[in-house]
Amino acid sequence: MFRLVARDLAIDLGTANTLIYEKGTGIVLNEPSIVAVRFDGNRKTAVAFGAEAKTMQGRTPEGVKVIRPVRTGVIADFEVAGMMLSHFLAQARRKSRGLFKPRVMVGVPSGITEVEKRAIRDSIENEAREVRLIDEAMAAAIGCNLPVTEATASLIVDIGGGTTDIAVISLKDIVYSVSVRQGGDSMDEAIINHMRRRHHLLVGESTSELVKTTIGSAHRDYDRQEMEVRGRSLTSGAPASLLVTGEEIREAMSEVIATITAAIRQALENTPPELSGDIITAGMSLAGGGALIKGLDRHISEELKISVTIADDPLAAVVQGAGKCLDNEELYRDIWF
Repeated sequence: MFRLVARDLAIDLGTANTLIYEKGTGIVLNEPSIVAVRFDGNRKTAVAFGAEAKTMQGRTPEGVKVIRPVRTGVIADFEVAGMMLSHFLAQARRKSRGLFKPRVMVGVPSGITEVEKRAIRDSIENEAREVRLIDEAMAAAIGCNLPVTEATASLIVDIGGGTTDIAVISLKDIVYSVSVRQGGDSMDEAIINHMRRRHHLLVGESTSELVKTTIGSAHRDYDRQEMEVRGRSLTSGAPASLLVTGEEIREAMSEVIATITAAIRQALENTPPELSGDIITAGMSLAGGGALIKGLDRHISEELKISVTIADDPLAAVVQGAGKCLDNEELYRDIWF
């Protein structure tokens, strides 16, 4: 009866974006994990969510603040995260024919603590009759169509906004995993710091993200790209602009990329010898928004001497994998918790 009147949902509660997958339908929501909040004393009132709130970054009047309630893959502001999830789940349910509250599966980072798991469950339980959790790396591997149910090793690297999850998977279990609390947001921050130190130019998060997606890269083949960057001069206080190259943006992001590469190397070193041979043959898969950084696959391949494949839809790999678990419960039943 419940299956007829309630549609199960899978959620990728990301630092940058929140995606919702409906069982039997596919992705029904993809919005930035951002909320614009009005402060009235100790009271918080949501003004806008998702894409609408993102357009307000750096442009809000006094008393209104744009908040990202999820940081490094976990909930940083419980109250605002609850508002955001309630709003997004209500939107998803309006598009569904379900009458009752759905079962919800949420992707979580590998290194999440019990307290952080509890925070995620608490923020969703009012909108769901049951909350399940699944490791984001496992979900991403399933979303990338890796053979996680077979007796062969699959290496997945999911580079999100706040975290990078790396896992070696075999027989529906994680042989080794590590979660590095660096990702796309760390690259944005590195660009902001670079512009401030080298050019004495203050730029905002939206501008740094635009620079990263436009000319940011991890390989020297993209060094000749150029882009005009606008911000505020720290010396004169007046609006200013300058031309930056792909080479200096690559150098600005190099420390974050080196940290991610070192974590992948650590995963390879901790993989049992029998499974290492499988990885040499099959290579590794990249998922998450960070996989879209130009030349990142080539950089990792050259550094670690291993073939690298980018997912067909890196941004949606986690939620699609969690959705496949909903669509094939018998096959993946022992994967979630």
